[in-house]
Amino acid sequence: MDKYQFPIKPRKPQTLHRGILFVSFLSIQLIIILFLYARPIQVFSPRPCDAGLVYVYNLPPAFNHDLIERCEKINPWPSRCAALSSPGLGLPVIDSDKKFTGLMPANLLQSWFSTDQFALEIIFHHRMLNHQCRTLNPSKASAFYIPFYAGLAIEPHLWSPNSTSYDRDQDCLSLLKWLQNQSPYHKSHGWDHFITLGRITWDFRRSHQNDWGSSFLYMTEMENTTRLLIERDPWDEKDVAVPYPTGFHPRSASDVYEWQQFVLNRKRKTLFGYVGAPRSGFKNDFRGLLLNECGQAGSKCRSVDCSEGKCINSSAETIDLFLDSEFCLQPRGDSFTRRSLFDCMVSGSVPVLFWKRSAYMQYKWYLPGYGDEPEWSVFIDRQDMRERNVSVRAVLEGISEHKVRELRERVVKLIPRLVYASESLGQGMDDAFDIALKGILRQLKDRRRRKKMGTTK
Repeated sequence: MDKYQFPIKPRKPQTLHRGILFVSFLSIQLIIILFLYARPIQVFSPRPCDAGLVYVYNLPPAFNHDLIERCEKINPWPSRCAALSSPGLGLPVIDSDKKFTGLMPANLLQSWFSTDQFALEIIFHHRMLNHQCRTLNPSKASAFYIPFYAGLAIEPHLWSPNSTSYDRDQDCLSLLKWLQNQSPYHKSHGWDHFITLGRITWDFRRSHQNDWGSSFLYMTEMENTTRLLIERDPWDEKDVAVPYPTGFHPRSASDVYEWQQFVLNRKRKTLFGYVGAPRSGFKNDFRGLLLNECGQAGSKCRSVDCSEGKCINSSAETIDLFLDSEFCLQPRGDSFTRRSLFDCMVSGSVPVLFWKRSAYMQYKWYLPGYGDEPEWSVFIDRQDMRERNVSVRAVLEGISEHKVRELRERVVKLIPRLVYASESLGQGMDDAFDIALKGILRQLKDRRRRKKMGTTK
């Protein structure tokens, strides 16, 4: 034997068998792994209507369509017909307001309309009629939508000096009489029903005979029905606040993405802006105080005086101001909320609030930090303003550039949730309508669960 050659010892049979088994085991594992990787990955996502189907009542035209037909006589001011057209979005700004040209990318002008702040009933009804989760069979429905345009029904009687309390309630009473004869309502007494009201809740809460508005929400037949409104009563759990309609009605998720990039990266020349009119008849008018603050701030602030009708339906003047301002001042309106808050945020401007009930106690399905002062806004106590302990300019100049950028990014991220698309956006993006509908179905599902457990009636 060569001195450099090692003798080869024969394997023991047991060792050989173990080796074969080990190699076989590895081969099987490799085959399994290759098989799993070769298969297409299945993503299990919930079906769009897993939460339930919605039945839309086919109301007599007197409760919706015919109310639009009388658009010439809804109120004492100019005709509302153009504002309530297409359907509820109003006229496209490229036809109605040429001043929009140059404010934004040309292709996005197609998504902007002169939208009336009280058009929610029409917008929501149109989207609901075309929704994939609508069913024509009431026995299959989890929720029932009542497309009654109550806001349009009572509006002519809000401003007429000759209208009585009965006039303001007549259409509402007729609707409820019709509803009581419908099997789904009779079965549930309205607890699985919902309605959209295009005005603030207080317009439907007349407590005394000669007070303002209708008593619709105090009628017994409405006590179980969920209401979607642009301003809610914070102490009524059946009221759900949804965003005021703005002029931006994107056609697709791509429109939203492009708009978000536009407002996020836009160079803003003004520290803060204010859109509003003074209320000279009001004692200690806070709006007048803000206009004075703005005037004293010089080039740091811009304002648009709305007393001459310049702010109607997302006008070019108001949108231009919001696009140019880092912050926008948002006092309460004639009630605690105002449409200007949403015009401001959709424009990528950070809102400055003075009343917590203007947003923090309102839009819990839409704005994060319900009940708190979240990181998408600035809050200044109005009493400190009145007592001259603080100024808007000093507060806002004290916020670092980095923090301002953070605030704006959070506002811009919220934009899809604050707008009503002209149709479903796609790409998994929800708009204000989608969030409202999903919220209703989720709420009703939870109500059924609690009812089954005996924790609610």
